[in-house]
Amino acid sequence: MASFLHNFLLFFCSLSLIILTSSATKSQTHVPIRPNKLVLKVQKDRATNLHVAQIHKRTPLVQFPFVIDLTGRFLSVNCENQYTSSTYKAPVCHSSQCARANSHTCRTCSSSKTRPGCHTNACGLLTTNPVTQQSAQGELAEDVLKIPSTQGSSPGAMVTYPHFLFACAPSNILQKGLPKNVQGVAGLGHSPISLPYQLASHFGFPPKFAVCLTSSPGKNGAVFFGEGPYFMKPGIDVSRQLTYAPFTIGQQGEYYINVQSIKINNAMLPSIPKGGFGGAMISTTTPYTTLQTPIFRALNQLFMNQLRGVPHVKPVAPFGACFDANRIPTSKMGPTVPSIDLVLDNKKNIMWRIFGANAMIQPRPGVMCLAFVDGGMRPKAPIVIGTQQLEDNLLQFDLMNSRLGFSSSLLFRRTNCANFNFGTSSTNTDP
Repeated sequence: MASFLHNFLLFFCSLSLIILTSSATKSQTHVPIRPNKLVLKVQKDRATNLHVAQIHKRTPLVQFPFVIDLTGRFLSVNCENQYTSSTYKAPVCHSSQCARANSHTCRTCSSSKTRPGCHTNACGLLTTNPVTQQSAQGELAEDVLKIPSTQGSSPGAMVTYPHFLFACAPSNILQKGLPKNVQGVAGLGHSPISLPYQLASHFGFPPKFAVCLTSSPGKNGAVFFGEGPYFMKPGIDVSRQLTYAPFTIGQQGEYYINVQSIKINNAMLPSIPKGGFGGAMISTTTPYTTLQTPIFRALNQLFMNQLRGVPHVKPVAPFGACFDANRIPTSKMGPTVPSIDLVLDNKKNIMWRIFGANAMIQPRPGVMCLAFVDGGMRPKAPIVIGTQQLEDNLLQFDLMNSRLGFSSSLLFRRTNCANFNFGTSSTNTDP
């Protein structure tokens, strides 16, 4: 009898262990991944010099290209171009989704047949083409979005946001000025339903994102969501050794930094307004840094004075200061020319240094020009920092503390924004 009880207890314990192990394994299998960091692959378009992210949406899942826009308030999608998804929904007017999107407009579609982007009693959102500035009323929508997770060195499993909010925009505003085949605009601006805010809120990581744009068409840059590290080959954490400065938010969710002065070879730009130039807007849809006319003229003149011994040549539009490229040597930092410093805090000596690779451009053989353009007397901001000056720099936007971390050129650290390892992307997805 004792032997029988002993064997029975052994059998019962073994069976219980098998059941518990199976249950735990099953439970682990169905626990959704809670990543602390996400990454998007971004490429530079040859024709427009705009930067395009690859984003996975819909059911069944499809990958589409979207222009990234630091001033965009949300993801704008061309829903008129055969948008097919079994999980698409249009939140009704006055719903909690509409309140989150700050939509106070009820929209009625004139078509007798409903479709994505065309529903009665839906919420309206003003959608904008960031290049042409053309705007039109669109429809607030929600659908599945999937995005690669990462530990910072390569993409990992795809994770799911089942009810991601975005705007269906009329197709006619998402065509002019944008790369061919793009399906919309990925807004990274300061807004409750922009990509950074929605992703941070849903997955529970700090509201931070970082942009690292490549200067090389055909290669991959990256946009990271979440805290660093962000590793670039050969194993360099580019989120370290950042310099920080506060940013402010514009009326449309744009990011501004305060430029107090500009220096070239330590020589200060003359005729500086009292208190500095004010807010310099950072833009991923402006090809070259645009300056108010008096600033543009003063910068060109000071740069030409500092670049001694190099013959000037006839300017190539839209640039104002051009030189004989054959007389300008190159180094790992690009053309060997005086560096340009955007001074963000004179007292703390905080400055964003622009080296030759970001300062100069070769519009035609034998000619090299200062890559800043005239924005006229009444531009949107006295200084709009464009993508030529952003490429191969890491910019980290800390949305909770309203501060910008910037690296200056990564070439100085013997790496660049095309060095994130996208080659080992996982095809696995969360449950």
